[in-house]
Amino acid sequence: MMVGSGEMKSLSFKKGGILSDSHLGLHWSNQDCNFYPGGGLFASVQMGNEGNGGLKLPCADLLVKYVSLPEGFKNLGEENGLGEKKKKRGLKLKIKIPNPSLRRLVSGGIAGAVSRTVVAPLETIRTHLMVGSSGHSTTEVFNNIMQTDGWKGLFRGNFVNVIRVAPSKAIELFVYDTVNKNLSSKPGEQPKLPIPPSLVAGASAGVTSTLVTYPLELLKTRLTIQVSVYNGLLDAFVKILQEGGPGELYRGLAPSLIGVIPYAATNYCAYDTLRKAYRKIFKEEKIGNIETLLIGSAAGAISSTATFPLEVARKQMQVGAVSGRQVYKNVLHALACIIERDGIGGLYKGLGPSCLKLVPAAGISFMCYEACKKILVEREEDA
Repeated sequence: MMVGSGEMKSLSFKKGGILSDSHLGLHWSNQDCNFYPGGGLFASVQMGNEGNGGLKLPCADLLVKYVSLPEGFKNLGEENGLGEKKKKRGLKLKIKIPNPSLRRLVSGGIAGAVSRTVVAPLETIRTHLMVGSSGHSTTEVFNNIMQTDGWKGLFRGNFVNVIRVAPSKAIELFVYDTVNKNLSSKPGEQPKLPIPPSLVAGASAGVTSTLVTYPLELLKTRLTIQVSVYNGLLDAFVKILQEGGPGELYRGLAPSLIGVIPYAATNYCAYDTLRKAYRKIFKEEKIGNIETLLIGSAAGAISSTATFPLEVARKQMQVGAVSGRQVYKNVLHALACIIERDGIGGLYKGLGPSCLKLVPAAGISFMCYEACKKILVEREEDA
């Protein structure tokens, strides 16, 4: 609005960034922006007729964003798309998989494969400590492996382990989610079970995945320990069948099933409980990657410590009569012999490296799983 020659003239708004009447124009251009070292923005104003350039307001986008303007300016900014928030830039990978079960299977498989590959050296050292084949300490086992096989020795059997873990984790997460969903009561309904559904769902998931993938677990253990006996996965499979028949592929299954029930149940229950506690304490619904890593690692450490004696018995039963070792009749016989020979401490031999392995393994597994769920979407709109 301008006052001159005893009359008042109002400004009219035009598209294209011009506010004018017959004598006054308003123009702006980003090129007229001046930023000063102090961080401030200086907008020069030029007055004159339309022919001389008119009145210019530089940096209209910043003006619309940060300054409260009259209604006319606001509408003008919206017409030019200046009032819209800029979307965050970055690479966003989205893959459409409409089936939720398939999304869980794929996410679980990727999480299992990545986590096991990262911690393969620690898994190899832990297995050697359990059966006492290359030393009685982490340093001794590491040096022995490096002198004998080099770096490749630390990853011996990892290919078999990945083949085993990928489908195992996929099946485990699929079964867990399915059972947990069916056993969980809806809001306002009475609980279907007197115990948390995650306990039953976790145990069911562990048992199912173990039954399906146990032969690969046995092959991986034999390839890790009996380096000079087998020349590869296929050779180990054929020789084991020739020596003991199909039943030999399931040697040590009983302690595995007995051990996996409390392990899987406590693992999933602890993970779910810790996530709920985090949300309650920090008042945040979204859990970041680092937090997921720590929560998953803590859950894995808790469940591993509780069931580690059964894990030791299972490993020693799988090895069988190698290098004159004793053959155990059953789980109780194996536990009794280990206690008689090494004491209670023998049941926890290798617990340190095991927990050290579980810190990244469990955390990376859960972190990869959560990340894959964000990448694999149900609808195109989610991408």
